[in-house]
Amino acid sequence: QVQLVESGGDLVRPGDSLRLSCELSGGFLNHYAIAWIRQAPGQEREAVSYTESGGSYTPYLKAVEGRFTISRANAKDNVFLQTNRLKVEDPAVYYCAARGRGGDGSNWWALSTYRFWGKGTQVTVSS
Repeated sequence: QVQLVESGGDLVRPGDSLRLSCELSGGFLNHYAIAWIRQAPGQEREAVSYTESGGSYTPYLKAVEGRFTISRANAKDNVFLQTNRLKVEDPAVYYCAARGRGGDGSNWWALSTYRFWGKGTQVTVSS
């Protein structure tokens, strides 16, 4: 059974950076496309970014474009989300989720398409 474990969340100040990690076990990372998804208090979950097994297609939520970068290390079964210039609107629980590879990624934002989910890591931004 595939399991995902996120780490790296913390309490930071506006403008700071965090590197979030997602480790996959029980399978091979190169068999899966991975998304980072966040949920702020009282709000719906939203997809933040996505990486296919080959890592060539990496779309972003418009609100984080230019500040966040997704990457993956298939050999280490890890996916990362580098979050720079964090803003007060970025705090949320950040989840990683996996679905089988294949497809063109055009529906990367569709949360129902992800089969496996981690339990999340908390990012708090406060001055």
